Formats: sequence, structure tokens, C-alpha cells
Amino acid sequence: MKESLARETSIEKLPLVPARILNEFVYCPRIAFIEWVQGEFEESADTLDGSLRHRRVDQEVGALPNPKSSGPEDATIHARSVMLSSQTHGLIARIDLIESDGDRMVPVDYKRGKVPDVPGNAWEPDRIQLCAQGLILRDNGYSCTSGVIYYSSSKARIEVGFDEALMAATLDALSRLKDMAESGTIPPPLEQSRKCVGCSLAGLCLPDEVNLLSRPNDCRSDHIQVRRLVPGLSDMQPVYVQEQGATISKKGDVLQVKKEGTVVQEARLLSVSQLSVFGNAQVTTQLLRELGNRDIPVCYFTYGGWFTGVYTGLGHKNVDLRRKQFALAADEKWSLRQAAEFVCGKIRNARTILRRNAGEPSKATLAELTRLASQAKRASSMESLLGMEGAAARTYFSRFGTMLKPKMTAGFDFRNRNRRPPADPVNALLSFVYSLIIKDLHLALLSVGFDPLMGFLHRPRYGKPALALDMAEEFRPLVGDSVVLTLINGGEVAPHDFIVRGGACALTPSGRRTVIGAYERRLATEIRHPVFGYSVSYRRVMEVQSRLLSRRVAGEIPEYGPFVTR
Repeated sequence: MKESLARETSIEKLPLVPARILNEFVYCPRIAFIEWVQGEFEESADTLDGSLRHRRVDQEVGALPNPKSSGPEDATIHARSVMLSSQTHGLIARIDLIESDGDRMVPVDYKRGKVPDVPGNAWEPDRIQLCAQGLILRDNGYSCTSGVIYYSSSKARIEVGFDEALMAATLDALSRLKDMAESGTIPPPLEQSRKCVGCSLAGLCLPDEVNLLSRPNDCRSDHIQVRRLVPGLSDMQPVYVQEQGATISKKGDVLQVKKEGTVVQEARLLSVSQLSVFGNAQVTTQLLRELGNRDIPVCYFTYGGWFTGVYTGLGHKNVDLRRKQFALAADEKWSLRQAAEFVCGKIRNARTILRRNAGEPSKATLAELTRLASQAKRASSMESLLGMEGAAARTYFSRFGTMLKPKMTAGFDFRNRNRRPPADPVNALLSFVYSLIIKDLHLALLSVGFDPLMGFLHRPRYGKPALALDMAEEFRPLVGDSVVLTLINGGEVAPHDFIVRGGACALTPSGRRTVIGAYERRLATEIRHPVFGYSVSYRRVMEVQSRLLSRRVAGEIPEYGPFVTR
């Protein structure tokens, strides 16, 4: 009895349930959990179109009389965008339109689609959302026995009566939704459902990928098809600003970079994924506020290209993921197993890059990297794992120079990996590209809900983004080293793109611009995913890997597999 009362009290403390979330729960419990409990959302063409169609009804117009007041029975009521809540049911809704020509109130809910060919000419999730609005009106003292769903594509009004069966179904769905939220356990993805096609949250949910990886390796049948439910390459692109003394502001929906009053760069805010600022450029308060509202991060670099910080809006709401992240980081056994995956992925990808680019790579070198990757999977301690990672790095970089074309290497001699600061052009390129990788993984981890400062391989110290450094391991060879080899072997950079002072080598602004261009081309390159089989860009791979790590931390999949190419 005490446990039952405690549970009821706990559920009562949940925030009010938006009626639209009840709609999503009936449609797919998983997306309701992702959006309401974890606080994630992503726009799609459909959601943006729906927002445009809602512009008129979203304007708060018209008055709603007090239910206890007496007025003419034939008074016409036409109130738009009315926010009401029910403490009895724990519901809240912004009702698109409330109509009445007497005592009875009729909620009208606008939907972007066509009238469905189903019994009652209305989808069940839409009927339940509308009924929830009716329950809210009743709890506020109004008479409400039916509502209307307006399907804008068909320009048709469908009346829905609030009979006992529909009210019972609505209250049952509400109870199950609250139970799901209280449990804190995300529902499993739908299996090969058509509902996933076109869902704006498919890239966050990863239904097919999670369903595949949640099975044991020997149960992953060849007939399981992983659909690419989101574009392999996003239309949104990062903006880099290197102009010293420039001012970055907004004019309408356009981001502008001005230098001494002259516009030197522009980008539509709708197409901006992130803003990276190097050195002394000023970002106006108005632009920062707008970028925060749009969840567009601002990354700050030193003039020399070191990633120093990031500005975001309010941050991710998925506190439960960060709680689990910190708990698992304190679990030495779990951290070691996960760290081994990062290191193994790095070594295997380094071997692949060497095999592809070194002409006739040393068989002994390839065999040593294979041995170290295998050993890393079985490491018995973090110290031994770090020793294997260091040995693999020394082996790999001892042969790195063999991947540089002799005709293009004048001024690009490479003897060993050095940094803090880099002493030669090759190391300056590697350090700068690695900094860009860490920046992008830092943003990807933030977008999922992680704390990038708490890692499993790299331990938190001196404010370094430890988890971003962890994730970067598998991408350093495939993205970073590949970009450096392309720049040098393709003759895109020359000695005049570098400046050496006091034994430290750094890129010039024009050199950085060239490197950024090559880096973005690499991230936009589409490859066939070795596990899921669809074509996807490297930038999207970073997002998918970050999200799969979150599924591993949450316990949805039994292990995290690093992204490894053949």
C-alpha cells in the first residue's frame, strides 16, 4: 500500500503532459520518450511545413469567457491559440481554435495531412489528442462533448464525438505515458515500421541501427535491412570566420561578417549548422541570442587554431544520460572495455590508411598493428591499454613519411609526431585538423546529451574535452591523416602557408583556409557504412557514432563498435 501511494505521489510530480506528446505516444512511444523525457527534437520538411500551416492559428486572437459567467446563449466564440491545463489529469495544451455558438465549447485541431481512409476519417493519435483537449476544457468548467480535426491538405473538417470509449482510451494512454516517463526506460524501436519513414526524429532514434546492434552477432541475419532514414549529407553547413577585427551580426535571417563596414561573408541562418570564430572577431548579442534559439553552436578558436570553447543555448535536457555517463566513468571495468573499443578502432583505421597510401607498406608494420589491435581488445588494465595505444602510434608514425609522395614533399619532411607546439609543417597540419575533429565531436556529443569533459579512455583533467578525445581516436586516421595526405600529395599547401617562430610551426590564415576547405570536403565525402550498408557522409558518421555511444551508455545495445573501414 505504501509503495502504491509513493508511486502515485511520484507520478503526480511529473510535469504536465502536453496533448501533442500524447498524440506521439499513441503513434510511437519511443519518439514520445525522446522528445518529452529526453528533450530532443529535430525539424524536418514535414514539421516545418506544419509550422507554416499553423501560423494563422498560432496567433492569440479572440476571448474565451469565464465558464461561470452568464452571457447570451447565442454568443459566438472564436478564440485561437488558447493555452489551458488540467491539474486533475495532469494535461496541458495549446488549443488551435475554440469555437462555440452557445454553451458548448468545440476544440478544433489543425493537421497538415489529408483525411485518412480509416473508420471515422481520423487517425487514432489525432482523435486522442483532440479528446485530451476536450478533457482539459471540461476540467476548466466548460461543456465539451465533441471536437473537430481540420486536415488542411483536404480542407476538410472531421467531427469527433467524445464518447465513453474514446475518453477511456485517452485516459489509458495518458496513464501508460506517465508510467513510461516515471520508469525512465526508453521503449524499444519499432521493427521495420513505415512510421519511421519521414519521421523527423529518425536520426535521433536510429530504429533500424539499434534493432540490429541489440541482437547478438550470430543473430544478425543478412535479411535484416537497415534503411537510411535521413539524408547521408546535411544541407546545413558550418561557417568559419578568420577575419581579425570583423563583426559577425544578423540582418533579418542572414548571418553577416563585416570588416570595416564592408560585408565580406554572408550565410542564410537556415543553412548554418555551426559558427567557428578564430581569434579576435566580435559576435553581436543579437546574433548570439538568435543562434542560441536555433540551437546553432558557436565555437571559439585562438588565432593559431586551438579549439578553446563553445557557446550553446540552454543545453541538452537529457540529464539521465549524463548521470549514467558519470556512473559508468567511475566503473573501472566498464570504462576499460569501452576505452579498448576506441583504441582498437584507432589502430585498425591507422593500419588501413597505411595499407592504402604507403605504396608497398612493410608487412612487419601491418602485422604489428594487427597484433596491437587484437591485444587492445583484451587489455587487463588501463595502463596496459595506454601502453598498447602508444606503441601503435609510434609504429604508425614511424612509417607516416612513406605515405608522402617524394615529388610533393619539398619542405614537408616528417621524422616523428610532435606537438605543443608542432615543430614542422606536417605536424602543424595534423594538430590543426585534429583540433577541428575534436570540435565537431564535442558538438556532436553535446547534441546527444553527453558531458564532453567526462571520458572513459582520457580521464578528466585540466578542462580538456575527454570524451571528445575518446571519440576522436577512431576518426584521426580516417579523417585527419587522410586530409593531411591529400593536402600535401595534392600540392594544395606549400611552405609559404606556414610560419615558423622560435621552433614552433603554425599555419598562416590563408593556409588555414585551405585546410578547412579540405577538411570540410572530407566530412562531406559519402562512404558505404561497413555495418549498416547505406551511404553516409563522414560528418553524419560522427553524429551516428555519438548517438550509438549514448545507446550503449543507456544499455540499449550490448556494445559500442568503433567506425572501422576495410
